[in-house]
Amino acid sequence: MKSFSVEQIKLMDRFTRTHFINTLSGFKSVSLIGTINKLGQTNLAIFSNLVHIGADPALIGFVNRPMEAAPHTLANIQETEFYTVNHIHSGIFEKSHQTSAKYPEHISEFEAVGLTPLFRPGISAPFVEESKVQYVLKLEEVIPIKLNGTFLVVGSLQQVFIPAEIMDEDGYLSIEKANSLCSLGINGYYETKLLEKLPYAKA
Repeated sequence: MKSFSVEQIKLMDRFTRTHFINTLSGFKSVSLIGTINKLGQTNLAIFSNLVHIGADPALIGFVNRPMEAAPHTLANIQETEFYTVNHIHSGIFEKSHQTSAKYPEHISEFEAVGLTPLFRPGISAPFVEESKVQYVLKLEEVIPIKLNGTFLVVGSLQQVFIPAEIMDEDGYLSIEKANSLCSLGINGYYETKLLEKLPYAKA
């Protein structure tokens, strides 16, 4: 087994170090976050750091990069309070990946990459029509992470849209049936396969 000290990692060139650290934490969910500002300008961005925070109340968080690096998603959420999360599947992952490019504020990533904004009654933020698992969140809290200038954005679940066949009788969502992908690092995309559902562990 090879060992790397923090000092050795710091000596890696920028891109090697980025790939090394970004893949070290393992596979992550990957989704598109859809937002809109008060002028009606839509925005779409890929995120691979969404995390379950709690089930009651239902809270989901994601980490937004420093505002100077990725300003549009968080600015739109703070302006309108609502945003959508849309799972990525194998049919749209290349277009989804392209949303990570730095487009000017007046350019909608939906149009730039060829994905379709879907608006539903009573929900201001756009969904991705091509996505099979979609839900909408309401902003509850933005927590600055001072160590690196990022933000933990916490939202409360408002409504969910899923194919009926992916929900088991016990409420478990078998999202692999919707071909939802996971990611590794900043540019690796993977399909998933269920090994087994184990019983609740008791001591």
